[in-house]
Amino acid sequence: MLKIFLMLAAFFGFTGVGLGAFAAHGLKNRLTPEYLAIFQTGVQYQLIHALALFCTALLASHLPGRLVGWAGALFTLGIVLFSGSLYLLTLTGVGKLGIITPIGGLMFLAGWLCLGLVALSLG
Repeated sequence: MLKIFLMLAAFFGFTGVGLGAFAAHGLKNRLTPEYLAIFQTGVQYQLIHALALFCTALLASHLPGRLVGWAGALFTLGIVLFSGSLYLLTLTGVGKLGIITPIGGLMFLAGWLCLGLVALSLG
């Protein structure tokens, strides 16, 4: 799990920085301010949860149990669904993609819940 989560954290961190720069320089004059803000929200949540994945990788190497693994998987799904749907929404203008965004948000919440349960199990 350590290698997988570290690779995912690096990938999402790398692409998050790249997408943030792309939005600031390449999309600034192509998107409405509202859509640009939505895109930046996707970048922000992606970067935050890339760091959460990094921390989850470190925890997975020290703590036994499935909850840490679930947290990492849920953070990954959250990035793909939440941030990915926001990117697609802003770039395509297809408003129905916004239906996916809350599902990604629930994945983030579930990942954080798993980490909280890990903390509780520590005694």
